[in-house]
Amino acid sequence: MYEKHEKDGLRIAAFPCNQFGGQEPWPEPEIKQWVTEKFHPTFDLYSKIDVNGDNAHPLWKYLKHKQGGFMMDAIKWNFSKFLIDRHGQAVQRYGPNVAPNDMEKDVAALLKK
Repeated sequence: MYEKHEKDGLRIAAFPCNQFGGQEPWPEPEIKQWVTEKFHPTFDLYSKIDVNGDNAHPLWKYLKHKQGGFMMDAIKWNFSKFLIDRHGQAVQRYGPNVAPNDMEKDVAALLKK
């Protein structure tokens, strides 16, 4: 989906986080190397951060505030996703069980605005 819509302005920002079952305990350089070698991403892979708790990154505090979750705003598991418009407004939140390609209709509609 990224390659298909990148020319229209789609950007993906991925943030490693170790707050979910210890899935990413390694130092940031090792995580980035592993992701690059295994998946060859062409999108942006940012610094390892916390998304919940007192040390949550301000971006994630904002996203959770704008697009609350079911029963609580906390990010419940890795691969939670937010759709953000060209003005930086969070317009949709997707759980970890939603595959990126299942978001394509929403992404395409937002890119046309």
